[in-house]
Amino acid sequence: MINMEERKYLPTLSELIDRLSILQLKEVFIPEHKNEYAEEIQNILHDIQLILNDDSIVINAEIIRAIVVLSQMNLHIWHNEANYRKGVKNGNDLELTHGLNGIRNIAKNKIQEINGGRKDYKIDCLAAEFKDWEISWNENQE
Repeated sequence: MINMEERKYLPTLSELIDRLSILQLKEVFIPEHKNEYAEEIQNILHDIQLILNDDSIVINAEIIRAIVVLSQMNLHIWHNEANYRKGVKNGNDLELTHGLNGIRNIAKNKIQEINGGRKDYKIDCLAAEFKDWEISWNENQE
């Protein structure tokens, strides 16, 4: 069991999962640094497992969904920003990235709500033209 009182300001479970999702994208899309990303992935998996070894940590369907949403938002942000940098403007804009980042933060907060811990209270709203991206979170969890 982890003594959480020893932790002062280390990454939360949701932040570790978010970083894992991003590193997984980097491992695939930036193959020239695959070994470095693989090593960091193993370190994060180690830390996640330490947290999960705590009997008070709950993994339920809502957390799994939040992890899926978090991973999907990271992938969409990755592609959106990559296309935007390439000059592909159609369907790719920084306002969308901004809104998707807000959804990403909500997903991270969902993970934290169930297991406790720090939350990010700066949640950006989606612009009206991106309402199709809204997630149908369980109302009891909001």
